[in-house]
Amino acid sequence: MTAGLQIADLCVAHGPRQMVRLTADIAPGEVLTIMGPSGSGKSTLLAALTGTLDPAFQASGRITLNGREVTRLPTRQRRIGILFQDALLFPHLSVGGNLGFALPRGAPDRTARIDRALAEAGLAGFAPRDPATLSGGERARVALMRTLLADPEALLLDEPFSRLDAALRDQIRSFVLETARRHGLPVILVTHDGEDARAAGGSILSPMGAPVPAS
Repeated sequence: MTAGLQIADLCVAHGPRQMVRLTADIAPGEVLTIMGPSGSGKSTLLAALTGTLDPAFQASGRITLNGREVTRLPTRQRRIGILFQDALLFPHLSVGGNLGFALPRGAPDRTARIDRALAEAGLAGFAPRDPATLSGGERARVALMRTLLADPEALLLDEPFSRLDAALRDQIRSFVLETARRHGLPVILVTHDGEDARAAGGSILSPMGAPVPAS
């Protein structure tokens, strides 16, 4: 079995316009950064990987995750997690309830797993908290741990640092990337920011597969 995320000749078009043409191999713990201006196909690529591509697009190619082809699987069966610009925490649930949303109901170790996730994020004891009382950095940490509790085999980052101020951005970016590496996840980071790309290390490509300088 080949570990990691393999993207083979993935092409996505909208009518006559080709939006994505990408071949890449992301090993566990590695990060591939995708950069490009708005409308260049970055979000289209993520939708193709997660299985949420609008039917108006035409896609071909192959997506393999840890030796299992996921190209035509439903989203829930792909085991590809994604972190967005906004934390998207449920306001009617506590912090612990938000984390528990990623776990099967009735799981015998549910509470213990939530507590371990909060401890890993430096938020031990936060389970009863209202998400509205959290800082931006705390919300970002909770969102990441919720994603990881669903046991993804790969992680997509859709500009999750773009709405944080500069000092907090560095801190949360380091936390997210280091946590993903510790969990052995192949990562695709979509960003407009060259500093994000430099911090991530690894290759930097456009959605069309061309190398991009991290400037």
